[in-house]
Amino acid sequence: MIMLMRTPLCAGMLALLVSFGAPATAQEEDTVIATVGGEPVYRSELAIAETDLGPQFGRLPEGQRRAAALSVLIDMKVLARQAEKAGLGDGPLFERRLTFLKDRELHNDYVTDRVMDAITEAALRERYEREVAAIPSQQEIRARHILVDSEEQAKTVIEELDAGRDFVELAQERSTGPSAPQGGDLGYFTRGRMVPEFEEAAFAIEPGAYTPEPVKSQFGWHIIKVEDRRDQPPLPFEQVADQLRRLLIDEQHRSLIDEARETVDVEVTDADLQALLDNAEGASQN
Repeated sequence: MIMLMRTPLCAGMLALLVSFGAPATAQEEDTVIATVGGEPVYRSELAIAETDLGPQFGRLPEGQRRAAALSVLIDMKVLARQAEKAGLGDGPLFERRLTFLKDRELHNDYVTDRVMDAITEAALRERYEREVAAIPSQQEIRARHILVDSEEQAKTVIEELDAGRDFVELAQERSTGPSAPQGGDLGYFTRGRMVPEFEEAAFAIEPGAYTPEPVKSQFGWHIIKVEDRRDQPPLPFEQVADQLRRLLIDEQHRSLIDEARETVDVEVTDADLQALLDNAEGASQN
């Protein structure tokens, strides 16, 4: 399936969304679950704290994870009040940090509303059908083989097959390859998956037939039987749905940014940073 690669800059912006998790919707009940110094602690704050826990907490049972998040939230608020009493939290640098956090949350809410929530299953299936239709038909075969060490052994096997011996039984008895217990079954494969000598011989015979002469490769001597020939089926929708969703998120997020940048003047006053940005954006488009 044809998939577009995620560009580094777009992926970096989406990481901001992932790092803070999806915002709570306005319809969710936001009740007070505790107070710290008389100030309320809301259920939505606990949800944010849960998404912000380290990955090691993800393995905890739900109750323990929520308790850990609440403990972290209480500790954070207690120390935040102490920081205020100590005179921290003032000055232009702190204000810029607050501005950054506010902008990140606004970015996340906007992307969730315009991108994440807008990607429906119908949109995913439409894109799936479009991708499948664009894939050139590729033929694959299902084959078995018997691998032996010498040409003489291979010719003896072919003589036994000509005399009516069962290919699967002979593979189990004689083959030195790892597929011997399965009767030499190699499953389905397309061109480019096997060594050239094996591939050329396998794709030259019809289903039900086996190679009339031994085929030599770097692994030894093969007798190959083709069981089936068909057009390779596409991957099922369920197997690629998550990949398609990421693809659509990337594309629509990038489109959202491009449209927004057309409405806002952006000037990078540091020449060195502008050069780095130009290089990064140029690389992401290649």
